[in-house]
Amino acid sequence: MTILSVPNPFFNALMTGVSDEVILIDIARMQVVDASESVLKRLGCDLSTLCTYKLETTLGASVHPLYEFVSRYQEQFNFEDLPSLKRSQQQQIELGEYAAEVLQHGDDRYIVLMKNDLSSKKNTMEALDESELRFQALVNNTPGLVFEFQLDDMGGMHFNYLSEGCKVLLGVSAEDLKQNPRILLNMINVEDIDSLQESIQTSVLEFSMFNWEGRVWIEAWQDTKWINIRAIPRRLSNGQLLWSGMMTNITQSHKERLELEESRRQLAELSAHAEQVKEQERKRIAREIHDDLGGNLTAIKIGLSSAIKKIDASQTQLIEKMQYLEMIVNETFDVAHRISSDLRPNILDLGIVAALEWQAQTFEKQIGIPCRFTTNHIDIAVNMDEAITLFRICQEAMSNIAKHAHAQNVTMSLNRERDGLVMTIADDGVGLQAGDVLKSNSFGLRGMNERVIAVNGEFSIENGARAGTKITVKLPLPKGHIMVD
Repeated sequence: MTILSVPNPFFNALMTGVSDEVILIDIARMQVVDASESVLKRLGCDLSTLCTYKLETTLGASVHPLYEFVSRYQEQFNFEDLPSLKRSQQQQIELGEYAAEVLQHGDDRYIVLMKNDLSSKKNTMEALDESELRFQALVNNTPGLVFEFQLDDMGGMHFNYLSEGCKVLLGVSAEDLKQNPRILLNMINVEDIDSLQESIQTSVLEFSMFNWEGRVWIEAWQDTKWINIRAIPRRLSNGQLLWSGMMTNITQSHKERLELEESRRQLAELSAHAEQVKEQERKRIAREIHDDLGGNLTAIKIGLSSAIKKIDASQTQLIEKMQYLEMIVNETFDVAHRISSDLRPNILDLGIVAALEWQAQTFEKQIGIPCRFTTNHIDIAVNMDEAITLFRICQEAMSNIAKHAHAQNVTMSLNRERDGLVMTIADDGVGLQAGDVLKSNSFGLRGMNERVIAVNGEFSIENGARAGTKITVKLPLPKGHIMVD
């Protein structure tokens, strides 16, 4: 049997505020749905068990006048759609050892049975009055509009209850909005109406929280506000849904959120611009090293070779010095070439696949850790920004593996998939420790992420399935080939 839950602050206070017997009965089903601890103790059962008992078991001889009471007065009940648990205007009815009083919450109707004892009834009703006052004080001091609504036959809102915050939030009185709920619909921005209807339907179909935010035009103030509506549905005894919740003004927080998003967008653009400027500067320096320094070193080498040939063979010490200088020039050539390659790898001109394969081979040769590169396409076309992004992330990842991972093996892949390019770099080392990504000095990881965001991609780093770390970069479908300057 389904046990009806009555999530109402009034009745909760009624149950916890007295020590004498109080029983709540659902009129529609003539079934006990809640009871005070004293009742449960007298009957020697818990609430779940009590809710399965017949009324005769619970009430004894008092059950007969209760049935007569319901049959005799049911047509006289003058129920309205009240916002919360309220007492009816009926006089209390004496039912043997109990006194009965009718209450209602939404469309649900209840009978409260209280031991026919003056002191007990006084304590009970005082607890109920105190709870009602406390509830009203809470509602009136809530920074928003508290409401209850149901859907009419056309799917529109029908408000059962609206707090006094209605006037403050929407510029219309609670009474006006109750009488004409379309006032709210007419206030909502036409661009946000569809999302409102979708949110309501989702709440109906999934029996989930109704959560919506959108713009409303306040005619009284000639102003637009952003409001948030949150409400929790519950099913009434007649099967209909009743939503209880709150509307709040989120204009300021929405404005701050938009400003924050704009600030992040500008920061991302600045970061992308800084990377472009940095790459251009690297390219310029690499070209100067290659052209100017390389040219000068070439001239020096030619001069040294010519001078060595002209020195008399008997001047062995001078020849050795000249040969030593020639060796230094050759080593300087290698250093200049390595620096130029780090600044702007010429291997990128051969394509991103060749560049990453070269990087894997170089890493294995220099660090001594096996590094295997795979791809599902030999020729993957990307533009220069994307190529540099993938290559630089690969460089940074390899540097981190060499310094921190203590790995035995590294794998790298670049694959063209249906929705874009995916590059993965994985090792079998020690993996990420808790908080590594959030460290204030983890600029390398942040730099990778910023680079990927700048080309509209996605970046993730996580521990591997068994060990080590896995970096994944996803880029949208390439739109062009590498541009070679």
